[in-house]
Amino acid sequence: MQSAASPMPTAIAEPKSGARLLVEALDAQGVDIVFGYPGGAIMPVYDALTGARFKHILVRHEQGAAFAADAYARVTRKPGVCLATSGPGATNLVTGIANAMMDSVPMVCITGNVASPLMGTDAFQEIDILGVTLPIVKHSWIVRDPADIPAIVEEAFHIAASGRPGPVLIDLPKDVQVGVAAAPRPPKPPPAPARRLDALQLRRAEAAIGLAERPLLYIGGGVRIADAVAEVRAFAHVTGIPAVSTLQGLGALPSEWPNNLGMLGMHGSRAANEAVQACDLLIVLGARFDDRATGKLAEFAPHARVIHIDIDAAEIGKLRDAHVAIAGDLKSVLRALSPRPPSIAPWIERCRRDRATYAPRYDAPGDGVYAPALLKELSERAGDAFVAACDVGQHQMWAAQHCQFASPYAHLTSGGLGAMGYGLPAGMAAKLARPDAAVVTITGDGSFIMNIQELATLRRYDIALKIVLLDNSALGLVRQWQHLFFDKNYSEIDLSDNPDFAAVARAFGIDAFRISRREGVSAGIARLLAAPGPCLAHVVIDPNENVWPLVPPGKSNADMMHGEYS
Repeated sequence: MQSAASPMPTAIAEPKSGARLLVEALDAQGVDIVFGYPGGAIMPVYDALTGARFKHILVRHEQGAAFAADAYARVTRKPGVCLATSGPGATNLVTGIANAMMDSVPMVCITGNVASPLMGTDAFQEIDILGVTLPIVKHSWIVRDPADIPAIVEEAFHIAASGRPGPVLIDLPKDVQVGVAAAPRPPKPPPAPARRLDALQLRRAEAAIGLAERPLLYIGGGVRIADAVAEVRAFAHVTGIPAVSTLQGLGALPSEWPNNLGMLGMHGSRAANEAVQACDLLIVLGARFDDRATGKLAEFAPHARVIHIDIDAAEIGKLRDAHVAIAGDLKSVLRALSPRPPSIAPWIERCRRDRATYAPRYDAPGDGVYAPALLKELSERAGDAFVAACDVGQHQMWAAQHCQFASPYAHLTSGGLGAMGYGLPAGMAAKLARPDAAVVTITGDGSFIMNIQELATLRRYDIALKIVLLDNSALGLVRQWQHLFFDKNYSEIDLSDNPDFAAVARAFGIDAFRISRREGVSAGIARLLAAPGPCLAHVVIDPNENVWPLVPPGKSNADMMHGEYS
């Protein structure tokens, strides 16, 4: 008989497989959806999925899984998760991982691999995915002991979401998935110490703003990443400073705000680019002087002093010297700034006059569909519920120029990488994340066909995504450059043998219809938005239509080319 003074026996944790520990670790992180595709080296994890609390979405290509996880993260503001097997499954994730790295999107990518004893033997479907992805992840692990899985998963989510977010990779050899361990619940990773803001730099920024005569806000994707939309809007309202946005910064300020000059850069508005060239103080909020925004860097904002605010200190001064450098969380920095509102009435009047004078026209002649007008009407009809998942090409630029976005979380696109095929998997993920939103994939005939197989995913899960497919029977943006800069040598851009996309969608079980004349646009938009399930509008547009304005490559933003209706 045990005496009262004897210690109680210690409970022994039930041994669990590495696959089971992975599923439980994902559950512990609050994961609600995982996008993936099974295969031999990840089969133990898929065997364990049947006990998961989260939902698995079976995509039809691993690239779709990575793009979907990326978009899910952008909309929910927490790391997206994708799952793939070894070899081609892992390498098919690479473009999506690079996309997340370029746009600072938190993502946890989990790959299976061959058993540890087979590594380095060129085994079937073996690939060094750690080596392949080293330049495009924040951090990566290859798990050697199943007991390490809970701690690694917890650390992975912390690293993906902290600081400047980005993708991480966990590679799981098959023997680690089937191996067993009794693992206690790991401690939480220590939070990164809060970076103290430089009070001197804050005061210098306030002084520069107070003295400026032509200040300008240059808003980047860091506003979305920092969840600092409210702070940016409050700062803009209090100071009255006009603003321009990068592609990833669109939606941070309301489109209707009179001092919002729209997108700057290669396909930016004339009012935005002229304001940049004329300003005397450029206040950079989470932007990185990307070449598509700056044009010829040496001639970008030539008269301006620069205040650069970014969470990533490595971005400050990387391309343009900053007169005031503030490394820190954008939300915290804006809350700490209390500048005296500058006396800039003439500057505001000039910017507003340019905004009105150079506003795009929508009265293009002819009976054909004018894409900018269609996209403008689409976003207006959808209202604040509108979320656009844009592919890459002319349609991407038209959407950026002419759609209205209630927030930067309503505009999903591959910015830094410019990856075609993003729109369809991104749109389906956004609709899963925000089922009450009017989520529309805006795509082109070139981009759409790259991941067209995800129509099967839409149908299987009845994801009520709407798709606007602008079909000009060409790789439109390449054709435009060949027309303007390559002496009209149209090399390998002809897509006139496209299928009937509406018929293809219907073959997948997706409602679809065709719009080919301007008179059918309004009714088509109404039908699309009212459809109870997934629906595709196949919109035929003029193959010779160009995106205007345009800054030629290697030129200053002051050297914009203009079309009649830009």
